[in-house]
Amino acid sequence: MKGRVLVVAGSDSGGGAGIQADIKTITALDAYAMTAITALTAQDTIGVAGIHDVPPYFVAQQINVVLADLGADAIKTGMLHTPDVIDSVVEAFAGAKTKAPLVVDPVMMAKSGDSLISTAATTTLIERLIPIATVLTPNLPEASILVGRPIESIPDMAAARDDLLTLGAKHVLLKGGHLAGDRVRDLLFGPGETQVFESPRIDTKHTHGTGCTLASAIAAGLAQGLRVDASIARARDYVMAAIRTAPGYGAGHGPMNHSHTVSTD
Repeated sequence: MKGRVLVVAGSDSGGGAGIQADIKTITALDAYAMTAITALTAQDTIGVAGIHDVPPYFVAQQINVVLADLGADAIKTGMLHTPDVIDSVVEAFAGAKTKAPLVVDPVMMAKSGDSLISTAATTTLIERLIPIATVLTPNLPEASILVGRPIESIPDMAAARDDLLTLGAKHVLLKGGHLAGDRVRDLLFGPGETQVFESPRIDTKHTHGTGCTLASAIAAGLAQGLRVDASIARARDYVMAAIRTAPGYGAGHGPMNHSHTVSTD
């Protein structure tokens, strides 16, 4: 087991997304998962029935004790649903003086369409957390909110490059899974370059937690010393395999098969 990953995110009682998906993913990729839980959700494959907040001071306390004792080789953030929680997270990172690469998954809504973040928290996310990110991983609805205009095509994705990078993250992986077509294209924006990742679309409704899973898989790769592009390539392979072998649970958007492994060499 190589690479320590601290995940700061919410819990998904259905096990397909959130902290549960993060731990499964990081473990499957032979890294070590640690957590700071920001909220508890009562959720299944159909929707989110309720959210129970974790006090911001306790979110920070979880981060502080983990970083002080165990340390981290990479950090991933997921559901940060209030401005106070985001502030506490950013301040905890600063206080710990961590230099670990940070993967920010700007979780804004569940697969069911239920909102997981307040409007005020989105502003705080943009102003405080995204500027310290190594990799930002928005899907198209999230990126549309971040840049303030619809992103509805591959040309729109390419045109959003400068606006997304201006938010401050070193790299932005803009995920194109919401577009129609038999291919899924994701664009990686970085200093002076754009890289395209492409794969066949799998016709299935069992895609709950893909964003959480991909971001955690990227963080595991960074923790293990992979470059950003190599971390993304391996993470996408893992997610595709997990979707192809999904167990088919639930009446809605079911979970993937997180126990599927890919080479970590």
